[in-house]
Amino acid sequence: MTYSIVARDSATGELGVAIQSAVLSVGSMCIWAEAGVGAVATQSLLRSSHGPSGLTLMRNGHSATEAVHAVLAGDSLAATRQLGMVDATGTAHAWTGATCIRAAGDVVGDHFAVQANMMASPHVPEAMAAAFTETQGPLVGRLLAALHAAQAHGGDVRGQQSAALKLVSGTLFKNAWEGTLYDLRIDDHPHPVAELARLCTKQRALHGIGEAYRLAYQEGDMPRALACFHAAAALDPSDAQMQVIFALELATTLGQYAHGRTLLMPYLRETRWQEYVRRMGEARFQGNPTLYHAIETLLQDAIT
Repeated sequence: MTYSIVARDSATGELGVAIQSAVLSVGSMCIWAEAGVGAVATQSLLRSSHGPSGLTLMRNGHSATEAVHAVLAGDSLAATRQLGMVDATGTAHAWTGATCIRAAGDVVGDHFAVQANMMASPHVPEAMAAAFTETQGPLVGRLLAALHAAQAHGGDVRGQQSAALKLVSGTLFKNAWEGTLYDLRIDDHPHPVAELARLCTKQRALHGIGEAYRLAYQEGDMPRALACFHAAAALDPSDAQMQVIFALELATTLGQYAHGRTLLMPYLRETRWQEYVRRMGEARFQGNPTLYHAIETLLQDAIT
């Protein structure tokens, strides 16, 4: 008894699935995704095995449509099931069994499928589809828009409890666990969709930090790395560690010591951040006397 969306980003190839329900830990039971293969939501009278079975079929070359039909073919309770699948080509398919609890339905569109049952309104699937197609930007934001739209139309008639989102690369990897970009669960919360959106923002910030490090240390592109650090820090200004990481890079590798020092000083009043900066300096800069001295100076200034 839930609402969900499976989708592929036609620009990046990313594949994702997002879900909300008034049950504990819906993400542990109902959503599946594998990089370069596809994404699955299995719900209503739940059979979790339809998730990994669907991925196996798509990994072996079957379309999402074929995978849905195949997993249901041997299921004597198919009339009670609800499924959504999307494959790496963007083919999507949904199934709503005839005895799924009302209001139940699904919408299949270009590179996505939404499905819902036990909804407060029969318009939830259409609202989700509209939100997804009308929202611009990265796939993670479009998936969240669909969840918000479902909730705005009443969502699960019982209320809210848990939500989850998994998003993977469009590139096929050797190992099934590789290529995961987001894997977030809100297992028990009065407002799980809003909380999921908050965590997705934090994850986006971490991705930005990772890209900034790549630009700085693999490509040596300091101007782009600086812009990336700025953007990531702005996404989550309340995260102390994110701000300390950014300020430390400014004061060391990005050549903006004064700016970095100004940002770091309020944090370095706390022993934990003094110790963090000390250990990072030992790990990264002992072979670079100039940068190591910069770390020592920062710590001395904070202590005095």
